[in-house]
Amino acid sequence: MTKISIIGAGNVGASCAEYIAMKDFASEVVLLDIKEHFAEGKALDLMQTATLNGFNTRITGSTNDYSKTAGSDVVVITSGIPRKPGMTREELIGINAGIVKQVAEQVLTHSPNTIIIVVSNPMDTMTYLALKATGLPKNRIIGMGGILDSSRFKHYLSVALQAPASDVNGMVIGGHGDTTMIPLTRLASYNGAPVSQFIAADALAKVAADTMVGGATLTGMLGTSAWYAPGASVAVLVQSIVCDQKKLFPCCVKLEGEYGQNDICLGVPVIIGKNGWEQIVDVALNDAEKALFEKSAAAVRSMNEVLQSM
Repeated sequence: MTKISIIGAGNVGASCAEYIAMKDFASEVVLLDIKEHFAEGKALDLMQTATLNGFNTRITGSTNDYSKTAGSDVVVITSGIPRKPGMTREELIGINAGIVKQVAEQVLTHSPNTIIIVVSNPMDTMTYLALKATGLPKNRIIGMGGILDSSRFKHYLSVALQAPASDVNGMVIGGHGDTTMIPLTRLASYNGAPVSQFIAADALAKVAADTMVGGATLTGMLGTSAWYAPGASVAVLVQSIVCDQKKLFPCCVKLEGEYGQNDICLGVPVIIGKNGWEQIVDVALNDAEKALFEKSAAAVRSMNEVLQSM
């Protein structure tokens, strides 16, 4: 029996539940929300697609009853207000920090052995907060952002290459923010060949720039945060944990000397398996990339300092 709980049944949370169910690797998905009957309604709607989409996962909903999440193998935290047009992820910290801290503590009361995935923004700071608030081993707290940023990076690369997205590989590290993420254009590849062989330098720079404002672009179009790609990003992360797939993803994790950083949660390549994140992979960054990573870390660290006054 594999049980996944998703805290927050809004667009992102419901999308997470849908993609996890359709992958059909979990026995049960619990949606929880503070809004009366909201999670129950989302769960019922999703369950009515089971015969159409061919999944056997049982999806249930609960209004703020954390006992329904008891025994969860993985808990996904999407709680908090979404980003609105013109709002940065950083501006969300004051509101979402209190929500995430309370949720993490409630979750652990009923699922002390769970692995927590943080989606709430500003994600790097919320991941750091969840780690500090719960006291869990560092490998059991994972921020999802790098997977989402990398999926957007690969999309923009495939458009520039006019190639199938499945032939493109690329990674985004650093903070999950418009000015802190680092698309590793130098290491991006088109079926193993460097993309720089196919894309001019100025076009590749535009791909990186478009990636960095990928979330803000969608927020401007939709009037709220995106949900399909975030939901799919969570689903592949949860599947790698539950199925012990040992996939390599860029995720926000606690650094203790790796990449020259300490006491911070930041996006780096990690191996994901049944124990959560199991190994940080050291990608040999060049001097320019190292400088960008240090700048990203400094920006995230300044946001983390806000927590001290709360």
